[in-house]
Amino acid sequence: MCANASIGQKSSCIFCNIANKLENTEILYEDEEVCVFRDIKPASDYHILTIPKRHIDDVKCLTSADKELVQKMLATAKELLAKNNLSLEDARFGYHWPPFRSIKHLHLHTIAPESKMGFIGNMVFRKNSFWFVSVTGIHRIETLRTVHGTYILGAAVIISDIAPPSAED
Repeated sequence: MCANASIGQKSSCIFCNIANKLENTEILYEDEEVCVFRDIKPASDYHILTIPKRHIDDVKCLTSADKELVQKMLATAKELLAKNNLSLEDARFGYHWPPFRSIKHLHLHTIAPESKMGFIGNMVFRKNSFWFVSVTGIHRIETLRTVHGTYILGAAVIISDIAPPSAED
């Protein structure tokens, strides 16, 4: 079950605390729905996390009602790449699939340049693996969930074999 955090109160969720400005973290961008800050263990020169201000545990908690939020998270990340003169073609976007996540709060990783990622970074953030899925992988999983009523843990891997990767992958 997805949890909700109280705004303005210290939470056990570090990302809720960052979004509520209860932690000493530089906010790169924020609005009413999302907050963006740097990853503390960057996999390349530019590695940011885009989070919803509303607490959502992880990608498994997303529903079709969250589609616009997920799209906004990606659009915000892409805008920040552009503002920093970084190429969208040399960037990686994605979410860790539970249980392979360190923080129990939905967060979109944006890593650039992708070409400068090291061996470990490429493993931890491996495209469309069963532990790291792209935004389009999330949409495909939601489609399967809607059509079939459920999904399996390896759905991201199975789905990535059905359709060719897009620019977001």
